[in-house]
Amino acid sequence: MAVLAAVVVMSLGCISSPEKNEAASNDTQKENVSFQEKMPGKISTLRIGYQPSTHQIAEMVASEKGWWAEDLLPFGITEIKEFEFPTGVPEMQAMVAGELDIAYVGTAPPISAISAGLPAKIIAAVNINGSDLVLRPDLVYNGPVSLTGLSIGTFPPGSIQDTVMKKWLMENGVDVSKVDIKAMDPGPATSALSAGKIDGVFLPQPSPSVIELKGKGKHVVASGEMWPNHACCSLVVTDKLIKEQPELVEQIIRTHIKATDYINAHSEEAAQIYAKKTKTNLTEIEYSVKNWDGKWVSDPHLQVPSTVEYAKVDYEMKYTKRELTEKDLFDTSLYERVKGAKESQ
Repeated sequence: MAVLAAVVVMSLGCISSPEKNEAASNDTQKENVSFQEKMPGKISTLRIGYQPSTHQIAEMVASEKGWWAEDLLPFGITEIKEFEFPTGVPEMQAMVAGELDIAYVGTAPPISAISAGLPAKIIAAVNINGSDLVLRPDLVYNGPVSLTGLSIGTFPPGSIQDTVMKKWLMENGVDVSKVDIKAMDPGPATSALSAGKIDGVFLPQPSPSVIELKGKGKHVVASGEMWPNHACCSLVVTDKLIKEQPELVEQIIRTHIKATDYINAHSEEAAQIYAKKTKTNLTEIEYSVKNWDGKWVSDPHLQVPSTVEYAKVDYEMKYTKRELTEKDLFDTSLYERVKGAKESQ
């Protein structure tokens, strides 16, 4: 495991340790002990990774509503721990280190991690689209070529944003080396743009909306325009959990689907839950939810084509040593079983 972690750290880039926000569910810790005694080796604590992005509100809704604790208790889970990460790269490093069981994460970072040896699979979709290119208010935007000579802050190499933007630039005949693309977390990138230290950012929501409402930047293009219906965040689970507790993983998918359906039907409440969870301005979050080009989804089949294309682009950019396939990256069988059982009821 130590060797694998070292390989993945090199593959994903050396990123400083993320700030972790651990929230444990203590009410259920003493319950269901008999289940654990009957099922030795099964986990009793589920460790969930996520990022403070409106893309991943489903995780937050499931937590706020108590669905993780309630739905997973019959499967022996007596404690839920949540860990917050600034981007997908350190989140995948934590999974490699054995610190996470499941992760709400951009679909691209797992490609580099799995390529380097991480035994994990994408089991469900979380969202499509949902990122925006924002430039300083004084700059004139006339298409992708306008970025030549500019400095743009975005997520690290191998991330969704890095991959989508570079692919878009290349497809439009822009020499990527002529754009100063800086690997930055959302907070530092937003601060740098506000201070005039960079010319723009390409970030997932809600950061673009926050910047726009504060008058520090102007939206010029959405990621769905760069790459229509591209996969963004997904739900990744370790192969160990899939192999040892498939019924638990199926319930995780059911809960995720329930949370996704809920936020699509109650977007205003979802914005409130997000603002409470992340301690952010509700007005800014409501604006983000109403104006983003993203969509919350759960069906992993919606993400397969663009994720496989990400793998191809990553290989061409030498982020990975081999081009990964759908089989390498996805296990859709559990989702299919869940949906099949649900539809037969």
